[in-house]
This record gives sequence, C-alpha cells and structure tokens, in this order.
Amino acid sequence: MHLLIAIRTAVICTAAAVLLSCASSPTGRQQVLLFSNQDMSQLGARSFEEIKQQENINQDPATNRYVQCVTQAITSRLGGSQPGQWEVVVFESEQVNAFALPGGKIGVYTGLLNVATTQDQLATVIGHEIGHVLAQHSNERLSRSQLANVGLQISSLAISGTQYHDLAMAGLGLGVQYGVLMPYGRAQESESDIIGLHLMAEAGFNPNESITLWQNMAAASGRGQPPEILSTHPSHASRISDLKAEIGRLASNSAPRPNCQRPAN
Repeated sequence: MHLLIAIRTAVICTAAAVLLSCASSPTGRQQVLLFSNQDMSQLGARSFEEIKQQENINQDPATNRYVQCVTQAITSRLGGSQPGQWEVVVFESEQVNAFALPGGKIGVYTGLLNVATTQDQLATVIGHEIGHVLAQHSNERLSRSQLANVGLQISSLAISGTQYHDLAMAGLGLGVQYGVLMPYGRAQESESDIIGLHLMAEAGFNPNESITLWQNMAAASGRGQPPEILSTHPSHASRISDLKAEIGRLASNSAPRPNCQRPAN
C-alpha cells in the first residue's frame, strides 16, 4: 500500500512539474525545464572550476585578446548582459572544441583556432555555444534525464529550496559530465546553429563564413563522423544546408564589423 501511494505521488508530481515547467526556446520549440536559473548557474560554475583544474590554461596574451575580442563582440549585443559578465578561458589543447555553460562561462580550446581560421568562423562557434545557454539546453537535458529516471521527487524538492537541494544537485552528474561531456541532441544542435548565426551576424561578423567553418570542420573530421542517424549531432551537410537557408532569411544589419586580430602562428 505504501509503495502504491509512493508511485501514485510520483506520477502526480511528475505530471504537475511538467505542466508547470513548460517553456519555449528562442526559436519557439517547446521545452520542459525543471530547474531554476540559479541552480543551473551554480552547476555551470562548478563545472567550469573543475575544467580549469583539469585543463592547461593558455597564457598567450595575443591569443586571449583575440578570443576575448570575438566573444565580447557577441555578448555585448545580448540584451540585459554585459560583456564582463561572461568569463572566457582559453585552454591549451589540440581539441577542436569550445563550450559555454550556464552562468556565463565560455571555454575555447586552442585546437579550434586551427580550423576556425578567421574571426568570423570563430564567431560562428562561439555564437553557437552561447546559443546553447540562451536556449537553456543544459536545463532541458537535465530535466529530461530526471524525468527518464523517475527522479522527480528529489528534484522537485531541490527546486523548492529544501534541505535536499545540495543532495539533488550533487546527484545530477558531478558537473562536468552534464555541463560539457554529454552531447546535446540534434534538435538542440540545429537550434543553436540558427541562434548562433543570428548572434554573430548581429555583432557584425560575416554570416557566410559559417558555411566555410563547417566545410573546414568536415575536412578536419575526414571520415570520422558517423552517419547522422547514428549521431546526436547533425551531419556537416545538413548543418551547411540549414545555415544557407537561414542566411537567406537574415535581415540587413548595420552593425560595425569587429576587428579582432588573429594571433600569428
């Protein structure tokens, strides 16, 4: 009897939480978000600190100025956000990667600069990663995980700010796994492509360079990318096709073109 009551309570709580947590992404896609911005910012900050302890931080002033310049050109265009609110760290690594976390944390690996060969191409990647944050994709991913694992009773208590808050947040993946390592779904990746394209174009970067960036990515990956149906990411060809279509819909923009100086190799 107690088990039946517990199951019934969990089902009711799950349904109520889903109904109360429905939201729309910047592109109008429906989402379920169970966690507060404060919770996600705390998790993002925790993840970022772990990464900074694990990775080598690049100390080259020219490289850091370049990445900061591109990032600030984009973040300065965000309503209600000041460039200084975003912490940007360049990591010394051959990884062709970058990420952004809730709470305004951005990491860029130096290996990306070998593939994103212009400020516009780097802006494509940084805009894409910021798009994940603006669309609350980490929150959406965590929420889906909680619902799938029927962990809603604990997580709903966490949202309410009870004594279970720290326990629930600690159980959500030790930060890095959910903040960085777990891949976003294809719908989220495609959505961030579109959001990022608009962000970089509004900041004065050349949106056509987003096509070149993904052509470079395709060349760099060679045959390493699995078929799209087997991957959580869209194929390079799909991304390029979607970006070309969206570029045709971009409104004219009079923003001054940034002049971020790429460091000499």
